[in-house]
This record gives sequence, structure tokens and C-alpha cells, in this order.
Amino acid sequence: MQTTPNTLNAWLSLLETRHSKEIDMGLARVAAVKEQLGIAYTCPVIMVAGTNGKGSTCAMLEAILLQAGYRVGLYSKPHFLDFNERARINGEMLGDHLFVDTFQLVEEARADISLSYFEFTTLAICKLMADAKLDVVILEVGLGGRLDAVNVIDADVAIVTSVDIDHVDYLGDTREKIGFEKAGIFRTGKTAICSDPLPPQSLIDHALEIDADLWLFGRDFNYNGDKQQWNFAGREQRRNSLGYPSLRGANQLLNASAVLAALEALRDRLPVGAQEVRNGLAMVDLPGRFQVMPGRPTVVLDVAHNPHAAATLAQNFDNMGFHAYTYAVFGSMLDKDIAGVIDKMKGKIDHWCVCDLPLPRAATAAQLREELLQAQVLQDTEHSIQEFSSPEQAYAFALSKAGENDRIAVFGSFLTVAGVMRARKSRNH
Repeated sequence: MQTTPNTLNAWLSLLETRHSKEIDMGLARVAAVKEQLGIAYTCPVIMVAGTNGKGSTCAMLEAILLQAGYRVGLYSKPHFLDFNERARINGEMLGDHLFVDTFQLVEEARADISLSYFEFTTLAICKLMADAKLDVVILEVGLGGRLDAVNVIDADVAIVTSVDIDHVDYLGDTREKIGFEKAGIFRTGKTAICSDPLPPQSLIDHALEIDADLWLFGRDFNYNGDKQQWNFAGREQRRNSLGYPSLRGANQLLNASAVLAALEALRDRLPVGAQEVRNGLAMVDLPGRFQVMPGRPTVVLDVAHNPHAAATLAQNFDNMGFHAYTYAVFGSMLDKDIAGVIDKMKGKIDHWCVCDLPLPRAATAAQLREELLQAQVLQDTEHSIQEFSSPEQAYAFALSKAGENDRIAVFGSFLTVAGVMRARKSRNH
């Protein structure tokens, strides 16, 4: 028998090279291995899909439920610096040895079934969570919903945060097509929540067709607030005088209201008090989502990689107060709507530092420069575009040029933000 790796990094290297397709839609293979592994949950499962806002929604759910004293498992993705970021139990990342042991179990269970990196690691993490005697499990969908590996698990509560154009090659090129894919996580008789203020009809129709219990923002739950605090109203539950989530940004109350709707739906199985909600919202932390770093110049890290997310980032910029100049460290995958992202950020950036990324399907700095020139971002001699071979180099340049009243915005692909996080970490050591 072929020997298997005995370290996490060796396992991950093997998985990256083994399956021919990085993204392989379809659940039959994953479902077969799940059965072999005997993965089953006795606790409530909350699943979160959406174009943007998934990570924030999962992080708020985790923070509130931990405050309420529950044993919480969270599977989120992708990771920035360490694979271990993808799985947390009781707020703590898991050690390498747990992954190594569970990867071995998946390897034995799969026999001759081929699994992609994402499918293999998803099964391993779902197995870890199923064996950990948890009170609640939160699972973040990777791509779409209907055919995503996570969807082999049946959710008690399924949340779709937002529906916009992204991953066109896999999910379709309209909100209606994408809405149908995301609604694939809904289950008959179970709670299905959508916090998109304008949900696609395809999502509503699918929920009705399978007889899911559909909660729509504006109809079944909503929020209102002023500058100091906000209030949530669900079907039967109200929560008043809430502090704003510690996650900054314009869409966080939409995400938070979906979280409170989910907790209302589960209140018989997972009761949560008002103070626990307040504490959870105050303490929630999520890297790379409109994350404003301490110190000067102001540095903002944001994984805005589609027009919908870029529009939110631009809106958040407007609420930040005055900065003399804004430098952008920008890198993107080639299959993204790069022109759409640039269009939303145009006028907010003075100096563009575009970079290559360490993946074959990334856009090159030269391609990004071309897109910027076509968008006519060079309005005068005050504006500039520079090309770099990595996010680290682009960030170092921006840092060398920015004054203390300036702002550096690092956005685009997760790899862009991860590169700058790595650079900041090594500077601090």
C-alpha cells in the first residue's frame, strides 16, 4: 500500500496535485465518501451561502453562540496564512495532528473515488466536527450552494446572505441563475433565510417548491437604527437597543439581522439571551473584511473581489473621514469582473499598485494596468499606476510613499490580502 503523508503540509501538497480539476461540481462522489465515513450530526447545523457577507455572518453566529456558552464548530474558508484557520472548535483553531489523523480516515474511506482538494478537506472537517460532541455547527459554503461539497450535509437553518454576479463560469451569468444555485442549500420543512433585500425570484420559487420555511428580509425580519444603536424585529422576537457589530462596514446590519433571524428560528434548541447577543456582536472579529489596521498611514484590508463587494468598500471609504491620498494594492483572479470592480473604486484611488498573484488563474499586473487604462483612472498627473510582481512588493512601495494622513487599501483576491498580512507579520517580528 502506498504510504501517506505524516504532516499537514505534506498532505496539503499531495491534495493540491492529485485531482485534475480544482473545482469539480457535483455531489455524488462526496456523498459516497460521507456515507463511508459515517458523518452525521445530532446538533443543529447552520449553513451559510451568498456572494458576499458569508464570512461576517458565520463569525457573528460563532461569537454570539460562544457567548451563550455553547460548544460551537465553525468551518470557514479560504484561509489567509494557515490551513488551520478553516476549522475552529470553541473559537480555537485545531492542531495539525487532528487534521493528519482525519485526512488518513478520509483517504481510507474514499478507496478509488477521486476527490478535489476542497472536497477532501471539507469531508475531513465535517468528520472532525461530527465527532467533537458539539452543540451547534456552522458551515460556510465555498461556491454557489447546490453543488458545493458542503451541501452533502443537511442544514437545520440555511442562510443566503446576498446574490450577485460572481463565479460566472460555474454558477451562471444572471442573478436568477445564481439565486437558484444558492437556494440549493435549502431543505424541505427547514428554515431558509435570505437577507438580500431584493432576492431573485428563482430563490423564492425554489424555497416554495420544496416547501422550505422561507424567511425574507423586509417581510419576516428587518432592522432599524440610529447612529448609537439598532433594533431587530423577527416573526415573534424583538431585540432592542443593540450595539453595532464590531465588524465595520455598510452591510453588517443586514448580515447581523440574518444571524438574529437564524437564532430566533432555533430558539427552542439554542436559547440565547439579550446580553449574549450584545457581547457577541461587540467581540466578533474577522480578518480581511473592511479591517482597519491600527497605526498610520491608515491601512484597510478587504477581500472585495467582485463589483457588489467593491461598491460596499467604496461606500465604507466615504464614511472614514479625510485622507489626503489613497494608495491601492490590487490583485485579482482573471475570471473576476475586473472592469466592474475598478468602476466601483474609480475616483476613490489616487495611486494604483497592481500586482501579480501566485496562481496560474490570476490576472497579471500588466493585465490589470490595461484594465485601469481602459477605465481612464489616470485623470491627471496626480494619479499613477505601478506594476509589481507580488502583493508584498506593492505594499512595500505604497508604504514607502504614503504620508501619515494617507490611506492604503489592500483589496481584491484573498491572495492579495494574504500576501500583505504575511508582509505585515514578518515586519512585526
